Amino acid sequence: MGRLWTEQYKYQTWLDVEIAVCEAQAELGYIPHDAVEQIKAKASFSPDRIAEIEAEVRHDMIAFLTNVNEHVGEAGRHIHLGLTSSDVLDTALALQLVSSLNLIQAQVEALVQAIRYQAQQHRYTIMAGRTHGIHAEPITFGFKLAGWLAEVLRHRDRLVTLTKTISVGKISGAVGTYANVDPQIESIACQNLGLRPDCASTQVISRDRHAEYVQVLALLAASIERFAVEIRNLQRTDVLEVEEYFSPGQKGSSAMPHKRNPIRSERLTGMARVVRGNAMTALENVALWHERDISHSAAERVILPDSCILTHFMLVEITDLIKKLLIHPHNMERNLNCYGGVVFSQQVLLTLVGKGLSREEAYSIVQKNAHLAWNKIDGDFRALITADPQVQNLLSPTELDACFDPRKHMKNLDQIYQRLGI
Repeated sequence: MGRLWTEQYKYQTWLDVEIAVCEAQAELGYIPHDAVEQIKAKASFSPDRIAEIEAEVRHDMIAFLTNVNEHVGEAGRHIHLGLTSSDVLDTALALQLVSSLNLIQAQVEALVQAIRYQAQQHRYTIMAGRTHGIHAEPITFGFKLAGWLAEVLRHRDRLVTLTKTISVGKISGAVGTYANVDPQIESIACQNLGLRPDCASTQVISRDRHAEYVQVLALLAASIERFAVEIRNLQRTDVLEVEEYFSPGQKGSSAMPHKRNPIRSERLTGMARVVRGNAMTALENVALWHERDISHSAAERVILPDSCILTHFMLVEITDLIKKLLIHPHNMERNLNCYGGVVFSQQVLLTLVGKGLSREEAYSIVQKNAHLAWNKIDGDFRALITADPQVQNLLSPTELDACFDPRKHMKNLDQIYQRLGI
């Protein structure tokens, strides 16, 4: 990914656009075909030389064209005819953004496969579901991962749409009126570059497209952060249901030898903040003065490569993290039965209501016994509810056993797996 945002690659895309325009002009008879062949054969550039020229002329496109013409010679007079700088800059930028998306999409697919595999492996690995950070009702670890998978699949769809949105070029000259360039040149050049002409540009391609691009990446980064935060929480010493892979020779702390910290998940959390911040800058780039200014330009030179590189790196990290995730079903079972299985309280409640108690009466009985067990070393909700005289009068031991059977909570999970094709 980093290679796509080097000066070398950027200038190569500029040259690709200039040559595509020259080929279109020759096809329509505006310039000689042999001139295009000379341009294609001789055109070259040096980022160092461009920087040297730019230091004098203070204009990156002029510096680039000057350097290219140093190689091309006489035929160079046909380069950039009727164009403005943004024709090349914005069309070339679209090529960079599309190439970056291709890498991101490929890595999203790898993440889909990693999550899908773990979801299959742990389809029936029972654990406590949590709301507000507090034990709620039983779920499976595979079910948790199924939710992650559904989210990443939505991102995959967004990226497909985004590719279409950003695959747009502009060869329409100053202020976008085609005064000095035939619209057919734009059509032919864009087609040859794998782009579509912008339907109504100003001197630049409108920045709502680029803002959408960064926002989609920020949304993807936010989901990666969600997964990372979940892993961090589940790795806490007092939970320890999952754990980042800890490689041989790895050290967790310079002071405390016992430490095994979720450093990769924490890193991902921090990176997501950067990508989200870039999305705000991209939104602010939309409002330019009249047909264009360059207030967006300096910001884009930072936020676009950074967002693409960071998002791709985050995808690589979270994919590898999930593939190698250490999962501890015995700790999940231990935590599930904490305080005598208080997570089964609703099943007891519903069973008592089914025996004729009002919901208020049943709730009071169950809550009283659950709270007696709550946060006590020897707290045992199941023992307390079994010994409750009102419960004994209504429920048989077999019926109570059924209330504490976690399989009841899994009976409809297959429907979710079927929707996801797992």
